[in-house]
Amino acid sequence: MLLKTDRISLEPLMPKDNYFILELLNTNGWKKFIGDRGVYNLESASAYIDKIINNKRINYWVIRTIEEQLEIGIITLIKRDYLDYPDIGFALLPKYEKKGYAFEATKAILSEVLTFSNNNKILATALKENLNSVLLLRKLGFKFEKEIKIDGENLSLFSIEKTTNLSHKNI
Repeated sequence: MLLKTDRISLEPLMPKDNYFILELLNTNGWKKFIGDRGVYNLESASAYIDKIINNKRINYWVIRTIEEQLEIGIITLIKRDYLDYPDIGFALLPKYEKKGYAFEATKAILSEVLTFSNNNKILATALKENLNSVLLLRKLGFKFEKEIKIDGENLSLFSIEKTTNLSHKNI
């Protein structure tokens, strides 16, 4: 699935994105709020991408700027064993944060998924101290459901349902 807004395109993660994945997964924000994935070179970045591409429960879209075609972030949609519905996530390279890109990209994916798939509910998890993510989820219309403990970490669980107006044409 390829999506476009005025400023960005969203394309499925591909093997050619290994340089970008290596950079993104080694940012301070990724390591602090998502976790160290052991991706420290191009070979491990390629293996990480292969693992994602070959898992039907995981979808990654690369956010690219329309003008420069620069990779600036990702949107993820993952069906996790411990959740009843798919979990959406987002991450940006630090210099592209707080410019509306995560909102724009997440809103476009949510609109597409809730309109054209069988999913009538999407979840999101965030560490409570990740205030930027929590604020973005609320701005997108997600509602706090509860706290959950996964692998020793307390996560805030949010949800959004199909009935919410998410038309990405209004971005």
